[in-house]
Amino acid sequence: MGRVRRVLRRPAVIGVLVVGVLAVTAGLVWFQPWKLWVNETVREAVPTAAGAARPGDGTDGVRTLATGELISHEHRTSGSVRILQLPDGSRVLRLEHLDTSNGPDVKVLLSDAPVKPGEDGWRVFDDGAHRSLGSLKGNKGDQNYVVPADVDLSRYTSVSIWCDRFDVSFGATALKPVRG
Repeated sequence: MGRVRRVLRRPAVIGVLVVGVLAVTAGLVWFQPWKLWVNETVREAVPTAAGAARPGDGTDGVRTLATGELISHEHRTSGSVRILQLPDGSRVLRLEHLDTSNGPDVKVLLSDAPVKPGEDGWRVFDDGAHRSLGSLKGNKGDQNYVVPADVDLSRYTSVSIWCDRFDVSFGATALKPVRG
């Protein structure tokens, strides 16, 4: 035991231990591995006006502008996307029945990139025009994201659940305009 204490008192050994602890801490902060086992479920109602939601179906005066079904990319992802226009003219991107992995720094991204299945589609959504609608509120459930008034939806043809930390899409969908 005395020999171990003598070795641990050496400045070089102390420095290596401190660097090792700092490296492990930085790795944990950067990768946030615990998020692989933690689910965050969100159950927001369909909004009726910007920033407001009401119980029930919330369809009175709400118009669907575009829809899509999410496909998996880096992580298994499913659910549907609707872009809604509310009676006051504001727009909301709605994720319904979302089921994906949790992760660090995950965003909801509007993009002009085409949706490609498989690994070819994992990293394309921040290459061209794209706009973040904010951090993903949860990896499961129904959630709403305000589309800012200055966003020209005709420029964006897809939505991605995007991990900004690792520049990879968890899942995405092409937006299909709804006529009528």
